Amino acid sequence: MPHFQITLDVDDWASEQFGECQLGDQRRTKRLVRIAAQAAQRPDGSTPDQAENWADLKATYRLFDSDKVSFRAIIEPHLKHTTERLSGVTLMVSDTTELEFGCHRDVPGLGPTGDGVGRGFLFHSTVAVDRACGEIMGLAEQHLFCRQAAPKKETRAQRVKRDRESQIWGESVSRLQTAPKGVVFRYVFDRAGDNFETFCQLRQQQAQWVIRAAQTHRVVLDFQGQRRSLDELIADQPSVDTYGVKLQKQKGQPPRRVQVELRYVTLQMPRPHVASPLVRESGIQQIPMSAVEVRTVDHSEKDGPIRWMLLTSDAISSTEQAKQVVSDYQKRWVVEEYHKALKTGCRIESRQYETGERLQRVIGVLSIVGVRLLQLRAHARMSPDRPAIEVVPADWVKILPQARHRGRARTSSEPMTVQAFYRSLAQLGGFIGRKRDGEPGWITIWRGFEKLQLILRGVQLERSKCG
Repeated sequence: MPHFQITLDVDDWASEQFGECQLGDQRRTKRLVRIAAQAAQRPDGSTPDQAENWADLKATYRLFDSDKVSFRAIIEPHLKHTTERLSGVTLMVSDTTELEFGCHRDVPGLGPTGDGVGRGFLFHSTVAVDRACGEIMGLAEQHLFCRQAAPKKETRAQRVKRDRESQIWGESVSRLQTAPKGVVFRYVFDRAGDNFETFCQLRQQQAQWVIRAAQTHRVVLDFQGQRRSLDELIADQPSVDTYGVKLQKQKGQPPRRVQVELRYVTLQMPRPHVASPLVRESGIQQIPMSAVEVRTVDHSEKDGPIRWMLLTSDAISSTEQAKQVVSDYQKRWVVEEYHKALKTGCRIESRQYETGERLQRVIGVLSIVGVRLLQLRAHARMSPDRPAIEVVPADWVKILPQARHRGRARTSSEPMTVQAFYRSLAQLGGFIGRKRDGEPGWITIWRGFEKLQLILRGVQLERSKCG
């Protein structure tokens, strides 16, 4: 079961997430809590849509225009609360996405994106993921920054001495520092996180890792100390198992299951000849690790082959250990779902603020709202047979069936379960609910949640009129 319990009431949730923000004046913090509650009620709405009146809208603009308010100050309490609730082995899944605000808007404070024509930010998120169920527990670290153009004709030696985008992976590890007592941070990175500098920082923080190799032709040391390419070394290992692996939905391809071969080997990763100042200061010459290869046995011409080369801190000596590495890497898709929640659910790239500083403050609020969207889905999967009345406000349980069935009361004598509640909520948001459709995703759940909130407000207004 995930190590969190989401607060469904948006006002209480906003107070929990933002009530401890240090903005120089308690009135600013109270305003931020109100803004967050309004954003949670309608994540995809514009700021005027989310504000309840003209006074609210003006107060929102004043807050986001204040020099006392920063992206970091907004997210800091949430990051702290996330790490305080962790226990055992926790997956720290990271990725970087681009937040694009258009190429035709002249917005100061933005940097180049894409092929250099667009304008926006690079957004690096580290999300804490429950290792057992794969659900998001919260944000552990975040960086919002602009891309810097590389000097022309720069040599490799010159490049490692300046600030680089690749440093963000190791910086996230260093900011989180060593895990608290009783907690193990296990970082899961895609190929962009594969560099020796990051491995050094992971080792210094006594963290575990599963990182997909970017350069499989790189030279490593085998168990005899001989220099060989990673490709050659893994090719010499026997296949230890053939089994099915589920692949997440990708562009042009639905979720599917493929048969893969599994290989693994232990090795030493030597320090590169051209090392950054951080690597030289660490004194680390080589790092012991294991490589796990997953490769499709057969594939169609349409789907193409699948090959994952995963580098891990584990000293693997069994097939089960190797499979656990693969299982941990498969949970990396959660951070992609999170970025999708920001861009689709919160429409973060549609914000029309006129400076980069204001956009950063809006992003700070919506970055935590995005976590809530995914946790609503996780909440639906926790104890699905539990009576909904035990975890959901009583008015919601009573009104949702009437909202779905045009005012007719629910006829079943059995209490509504958590699973039934969320399926009904998702159906209010467009989920069809056929047998082959499986369980609803976060998009239909939050759309249903939006509609239910409007209905509940209407009911409250009607009750107030009736005394």
